Amino acid sequence: MSAGRVAVAALFVVALVLFAAVEIASRREGSRVPSLGDVCGVVMRYRVGPLPVGRIAMFGFWWWLGWHFLAR
Repeated sequence: MSAGRVAVAALFVVALVLFAAVEIASRREGSRVPSLGDVCGVVMRYRVGPLPVGRIAMFGFWWWLGWHFLAR
């Protein structure tokens, strides 16, 4: 395995650990940190006129994620 692949894998692990840490911090009693579900809910409600921009953005994100990690 090349050093570049190891570095990228390490960065993904660090990102997952940070997401988990924020989620755990958001679930503490009296926390002001929003959970990932709360953030997704706010994004999904975002509209510009009749166009649901937040839903389109979330769909695009999931499509990109699936394309890069599941289509190989």
